[in-house]
Amino acid sequence: MANGNLVRVLIHTDVTKYLYFKAVDGSFVYNKSKVHKVPSNDMEALKSPLMGIFEKRRARKFFIYVQDYNENDPKTHDGMDLTRVTTRELIAKFGLDDNTIDFIGHALALHRDDHYLNEPALDTVKRMKLYAESLARFQGGSPYIYPLYGLGELPQAFARLSAVYGGTYMLNKPECKVEFDEEGKVVGVTSEGETAKCKKVVCDPSYLPGKQHKLQLCLQWLSAFHGGDLRLGLKWRRGIERRNGGRRPRNRTVICANLEQNSYHYIKGIKLIFRAVRKVGRVARAIAIMSHPIPSTNDSHSVQVILPQKQLGRKSDMYLFCCSYTHNVAPKGKFIAFVSTEAETDQPAIELKPGIDLLGPVDEIFFDMYDRYEPVNEPSLDNCFISTSYDPTTHFESTVVDVLNMYTLITGKVVDLSVDLSAASAAEE
Repeated sequence: MANGNLVRVLIHTDVTKYLYFKAVDGSFVYNKSKVHKVPSNDMEALKSPLMGIFEKRRARKFFIYVQDYNENDPKTHDGMDLTRVTTRELIAKFGLDDNTIDFIGHALALHRDDHYLNEPALDTVKRMKLYAESLARFQGGSPYIYPLYGLGELPQAFARLSAVYGGTYMLNKPECKVEFDEEGKVVGVTSEGETAKCKKVVCDPSYLPGKQHKLQLCLQWLSAFHGGDLRLGLKWRRGIERRNGGRRPRNRTVICANLEQNSYHYIKGIKLIFRAVRKVGRVARAIAIMSHPIPSTNDSHSVQVILPQKQLGRKSDMYLFCCSYTHNVAPKGKFIAFVSTEAETDQPAIELKPGIDLLGPVDEIFFDMYDRYEPVNEPSLDNCFISTSYDPTTHFESTVVDVLNMYTLITGKVVDLSVDLSAASAAEE
């Protein structure tokens, strides 16, 4: 998003001097088995087949309300407290039909499923305002921007900035293992027999699928987390001490009661075993190489298409993004498309079919499915700061929120993103 948090972070960190962006040509939504352009001006809105003439009048009133809404000015609230009123209740006041609700919630507010309808409306209104502000920034066909030469430019730009401030990069290091001391705190990362010592580790979930800590810490952790059964730990410890001089009993496993919601799960032998991350879902993804733009997108060389869950009879949305040689990511005349969604089966080709069918003929297509994790460790105990896995979205709004939350956990500070957006103007051309 041109006015989104990622762009603000890039400006705040001064990374924009290493990056160049180009606007994405169009934003589209899947509705009634067809792809429709999300209107970017009044003329497109009048011509759009997404709504009938009477529905457009009702929607216009809603859009004006959202545009004029100011969180700090009660006069713009129309008597509604959007921290209490749900999105469903707000939309009902304007009498919008289900197709319009789909369009607003998924193509404008970029919600991933329909849970937002029963949540406070303020978040949806803020998301819609962000979409409108991002769209107005370029006065083009979409609110999205994409880096020239592809997403690989983002980590490369941050690597260059890090090097300026003395950061060291060790690339292509296989089988990295995070090392811990006796108290369970991180002390370094080992690869190929070499250990880089550190006090904190920032990583994605693949580096910490699980860790082990000694029994002596069991009581400390059981008492530190509510719901832990301290008596169970004491009873088991005394039982060990009475038998075999404290040696580990064979096949002895004691379940710590009521710890299912925490990262600390069970005692096995004389070690407390717990997970650093937990699986929260799976992502199905396809990458297609084509020799033409996506049909029904006005021959756009770069597009974002959102397929709302209700239109597909699914539990979550599907995302389609296409870019091409105009963004310097493919040879001249070639296009690259990405189709992704939250997996609901073990057959990605079948699940992604609605999005793939929109592509037309493809030269090559590749499928992938991967588990999605989120951290459940306690960073104050182990000094490990773990990101969540990438979700199926293609607009990075959820990813940058995760990054900002990690920054606050690590430093105790909140990033001030009230930056001058015009500072990135040279990178937008």
